[in-house]
Amino acid sequence: MRASFVFSEVVNGLRRNVTMTIAMILTTAISVGLLGGGLLVVRMIDKMQETYQDRVEVVVFMTDDVSANDKDCTQQPCSNIMADLKRVPGVESVQYEDRQKAFENFNKVFESQPELRDVARAEAMPASLRVKLADQERFPALQQQFSGRPGVDSVVDQAEYLNRLFDVLNGIRNATFSIALVQALAALLLISNTIQLSAFTRRTETGIMRLVGATRWYTQLPFLLEAVVSGLIGAFLAIIGLLISKAAFIDRVMSPVFGTGIIPNVEWGDIALISPILLLVAAAVSAITGYVTLRLYVRL
Repeated sequence: MRASFVFSEVVNGLRRNVTMTIAMILTTAISVGLLGGGLLVVRMIDKMQETYQDRVEVVVFMTDDVSANDKDCTQQPCSNIMADLKRVPGVESVQYEDRQKAFENFNKVFESQPELRDVARAEAMPASLRVKLADQERFPALQQQFSGRPGVDSVVDQAEYLNRLFDVLNGIRNATFSIALVQALAALLLISNTIQLSAFTRRTETGIMRLVGATRWYTQLPFLLEAVVSGLIGAFLAIIGLLISKAAFIDRVMSPVFGTGIIPNVEWGDIALISPILLLVAAAVSAITGYVTLRLYVRL
């Protein structure tokens, strides 16, 4: 009997203030959706760090004459440079990549962009020495030692490019979280105002319930549940929005970027992984906001 009464009160409360309820649900959906977008970016960064952590190398690009005339790094100055690199403290391995191998790797990376593959030529690819360091902090010393040597065109740290990419992704994440925070504040205010209005319109009913012995918790429970239900509906809409965004935008528009293999794709499992977090956050924030509002502004 009590459960059915509470349930009916929740439904009636949502129907009485339908416009504010819809506004609260939509605002919650937007803020939770932005939070989900930020979490997906975090997942993407984590995947990239796992993928590239053991693959980051220092690349010593050779000059055109070495690239054209020395296919296996057995001639001077290439062989001498390789030997010196192997003697540097902290160098785990050194591998030579000739022009043809570099061209094959280029085609693999840009497999989804045939317009780039059509204009690329093996003769334009520089040969290089791929150096694996035990500690990337040793790169400045290695760069200083080998830059400018005969046969060396440039010395590049791949970690630097990755850090730039991570900075861009972190900026997108931070911007998304910032907008989500603003939307969350708007949702909190709407939840608070909706609860206050709902309690005011039912003040006679709750007053009678208190007179006949109902506890404060029992009279407050329907208002709390209204807030939680609205928050959960908003979270469900946000999850549906993320699914639609993946199918309609991410998979279609971003497929050339993801196809390079540099940036990992957003999988359905990623959305499934963050969905319980979004539901929990929406329910918890709605319940806490409702409880605080009832304790501070509403006397039931």
